[in-house]
Amino acid sequence: MGEASTDGVTLDLLREARETVRSSPLGVINTPMIPWHQTTLPLSVDCNIHIKLENMQRTGSFKIRGVANQFARRPKGGHFVTMSAGNYGKSFAYALKHYGSKGKVVMPETAPVSRSILIQSFGVEVERVPTSCLMNTVNRCVQVDNMTLLHSYDDLDLIAGHASLGMEVLEVMPEPDVVVVCCGGGGLLAGVAAAIKLSGCDKTRIYGVEPEGACTMYKSFIEKKPVGMDTNSIASGLAPPFAGTLPYELCQCYVEGIVLVSDEEIKVAVSTLYRSGLVVEPSGSAAFAAIVNNKIPELEGKNVVCILSGGNVSKDELSNFPD
Repeated sequence: MGEASTDGVTLDLLREARETVRSSPLGVINTPMIPWHQTTLPLSVDCNIHIKLENMQRTGSFKIRGVANQFARRPKGGHFVTMSAGNYGKSFAYALKHYGSKGKVVMPETAPVSRSILIQSFGVEVERVPTSCLMNTVNRCVQVDNMTLLHSYDDLDLIAGHASLGMEVLEVMPEPDVVVVCCGGGGLLAGVAAAIKLSGCDKTRIYGVEPEGACTMYKSFIEKKPVGMDTNSIASGLAPPFAGTLPYELCQCYVEGIVLVSDEEIKVAVSTLYRSGLVVEPSGSAAFAAIVNNKIPELEGKNVVCILSGGNVSKDELSNFPD
């Protein structure tokens, strides 16, 4: 974690990862990117927005991209451990089952129990602990049980795999003015931003979106170093206890800024998307929430991309959102 530097993140590396992801036996999908005006979603600003539908991705989120690249570069039959609030854990478990490997997912107690049950259904062990104990538990698994850590956001292979999403965006919209991406530990934001900027889109403004109660990257930008905090948000997938080191460094290079949305804004976004026929989880709705609540500056007349990063939300969870 964090041993890699931004110097190692080159366009050639990202292109190689893109081919690995594209040809992965895990079946990663080149998800649709549709114009906003082809939906019934409300829009108060006059601009050309496209929505990247990663909620339709295999395992229900973008995480399978990074996992595909990680597992392609690890020995077969290993014994792996990771920490995840759900989406990375689901993709991790899916890959373990495919490759016949063993593993454990350490989850925060705040994650929906339904996600723990789903991960266990792949034959993978789950240990639920307080958020503050996540890394200590993972370290115990590495040191005592001799397991290999696959980090869920602070890992070069993972970030390079996530960059494939950015390259797919450019296939549809070669020169976007603005790209809006959710941010938890920063792996997706870093990968997408690096892919777009290294592909020559120097003028593209890329924004990360975090919940107010889990704004580790926002605080890292202020303090000019990766920081942690006690996180609390309905968007549990965007609430790791600290920002990743390599993601932070890449975001410093390529990201215009981090904006914040409230849990209430996220809840309304989930409901609005659902009414328009799109099932998107709270974490996956953050970028949309930022756009509709006018958190992103100077969108008028611009070509904009909004990434809906995941759709892993149960019927029971959806019942808690406003109609």
